[in-house]
Amino acid sequence: MLRLFRAVAIAEAFSWVGLLAGMYVKYIAQASEIGVKVFGPIHGGLFLLYVAAVLLVARERGWSRATVVVGLVCAVPPLATIWFERRQMRRERRRPPQAAAAETAATATGRRR
Repeated sequence: MLRLFRAVAIAEAFSWVGLLAGMYVKYIAQASEIGVKVFGPIHGGLFLLYVAAVLLVARERGWSRATVVVGLVCAVPPLATIWFERRQMRRERRRPPQAAAAETAATATGRRR
């Protein structure tokens, strides 16, 4: 599940960059709106996938409510999902193996702490 979260967080950030570039071309350069037409729906879909990924991983890994809120807020500013993803990956690497194994076992049996 962490791999999916990571991929979606990075893809969402890149779609933001594409949408911003499209908006620049449409509104500032006033050349074409194709970038917005292409990246708008892509970014919208990846935004929703990112929100779902944060909620699923938070449940699986036992993230606090504050961490979930930060993760969801990071979907709004451009490239913030990459910052949040990296932050959480560092925290997961520092997590003791016993805690990770216990969380995985509890999730598999449907029990929560």
